[in-house]
Amino acid sequence: MRILVVEDDPVLADGLAVGLRLNGDTVDAVATCADGVAAIETGTFDAIILDLMLPDGSGLDLLAEVRQAGNRTPVLMLTALDETADRIRGLDVGADDYIGKPFDLDELAARLRAVMRRGHGQVEPVLNANGVALDPSKMLATVEGREIVLSRREFAILMALMERPGVIRSRQALEDRLYGWQEEVESNAIEVHIHNLRAKIGKTSIETVRGLGYRMRPDR
Repeated sequence: MRILVVEDDPVLADGLAVGLRLNGDTVDAVATCADGVAAIETGTFDAIILDLMLPDGSGLDLLAEVRQAGNRTPVLMLTALDETADRIRGLDVGADDYIGKPFDLDELAARLRAVMRRGHGQVEPVLNANGVALDPSKMLATVEGREIVLSRREFAILMALMERPGVIRSRQALEDRLYGWQEEVESNAIEVHIHNLRAKIGKTSIETVRGLGYRMRPDR
């Protein structure tokens, strides 16, 4: 997943970024409502972690603005407040889930996976297509029951394709999924990752749609 963290505590923001990257996610972070709005308007994210109290306003106001603009990106609210009224307001404004500080990083990561599954209409936590199974919680991939080793970015691409088998993902969409603002993208990086994935899961599992992108072949 590519995740935007909107959090003004630099220690917490850095800790979230490091921990989520270890889970295979790509993370970008900003510290204000204004920067959060700008990032959401110009970037594509799979989920947003949003603090309630920010230097230039409330995360709830930012969330309301994002939802009014029609953006449906899953949002996990993060707050030090423990009042029921604040949790209710956040959910009513458009948050998908809510977790209070201090929190366990593994629980936060699990909540992110849960809101992503709901967003994609998935019930099972493990993705399956054409004999390939992908377990995001364990960073585990198998082909016909045989475990295979994937790099972090190979796993991220395969997950993006398996979330919606048969749906074309453009090269740009895959690059956005894999690389944060500070990371340089090599011109043929996606092609190299796709080539390596085909060698590991089967040459016919991932189809190239000329001029459009790539898709995971749906189950026959």
